[in-house]
Amino acid sequence: MTAERRESATTLVEFGLSITHACKLVGLGRASYYRKPRDWRVADAAVIDALNEQLKKSPRAGFWKCYKRIRNKGLPFNHKRVYRVYCQMGLNLRRRTKRVLPKRIAKPLEVSMYPNKQWALDFMHDTLYCGKRFRTLNIIDEGTRECLAIEVDASLPAGRVVRTLERLEQERGLPNQIRVDNGPELIAAEFYDWCEEKGIEVAYIQPGKPQQNGFVERFNGSFRYEFLDAYLFESLGQVREMAWLWMLDYNDERPHESLGDIPPAVYRQKVENSSLGLPH
Repeated sequence: MTAERRESATTLVEFGLSITHACKLVGLGRASYYRKPRDWRVADAAVIDALNEQLKKSPRAGFWKCYKRIRNKGLPFNHKRVYRVYCQMGLNLRRRTKRVLPKRIAKPLEVSMYPNKQWALDFMHDTLYCGKRFRTLNIIDEGTRECLAIEVDASLPAGRVVRTLERLEQERGLPNQIRVDNGPELIAAEFYDWCEEKGIEVAYIQPGKPQQNGFVERFNGSFRYEFLDAYLFESLGQVREMAWLWMLDYNDERPHESLGDIPPAVYRQKVENSSLGLPH
């Protein structure tokens, strides 16, 4: 607005009016008329870069979400300044954006033998006897092959994934890395931001390459053959109860070939004792 008034005043001065009279007509202070124009894009380059960095991760984020994340990074920008730049960039206007996924690079499936270092996560689906569909969220510890959780419901959005991980955090802590595919729940800002806040690396596999998440895919095969395809379920409550019992048996009783034909829980105990220098 000030720039427009200055331009109008300049035009009037060119037509012969005095600067004082021209400024009075357009409602502009003389100090503003004499002040050298400043390019806000240069003056606020640091704020622009900070906003763009946040919008790369969450393109649909609003002002307060962006501002709080900027402040959490330790940047000292005042909220009024950030909001001014936010509006000048046109971010306060309704926008339709689609998040472009970064290029997924193939990585070797290297796994630590120690527990609670690397987890893997995947979804499965099936139907009840009545035909109603349901999903399961399977989480395993790649190092010990333990099943950490089997969450069952008709819908399992990103918020539900985060709540399940928060429950596991209370029970056993969090890993350094979680290996996942590119499902909508797992590329959602809510899930990614939570992992970033907790210091967890999210290891995305390449699209269409489930073998890059081989440990949880192997678990899914056993879960499908031994559980989902073995029973007819009448309700979600029944699925949850039976899945819990199956998970206990899988962890504590079922021999695992890759672990030397011992159950995952027994293997974890051996690894923990070994790391403490105790006899097996």
